[in-house]
Amino acid sequence: MKMVMAIIKPFKLDQVREALTPLGVEGMTVSEVKGFGRQRGQTEIYRGAEYEVSFMPKVKLEIVLSEDMVEPVIEAIQKTAFTGKIGDGKIFLLDVGEAVRIRTEETGADAL
Repeated sequence: MKMVMAIIKPFKLDQVREALTPLGVEGMTVSEVKGFGRQRGQTEIYRGAEYEVSFMPKVKLEIVLSEDMVEPVIEAIQKTAFTGKIGDGKIFLLDVGEAVRIRTEETGADAL
């Protein structure tokens, strides 16, 4: 099993979810997060005063999948979250040692 962790722009969330559903993704965890990468934040003007926004709002998706679904899911996220502008995000792939469904005590891929 693998975990795909994607950091994307918030307004792309619904489009990414809609792209993943036909691939068989049955669940994901979504968190609102803040962070910065190469863009190092940005300067904004509010009521005539200029201030620097150090951390940009982002959305973090966590999806645990069987290994055969990883490539199509990563490709779908890349295509859907792409804007061509700085701050599009990143995708991380992690190994998952075990999964347990609390209600039924199913383990491994059955727990997904």
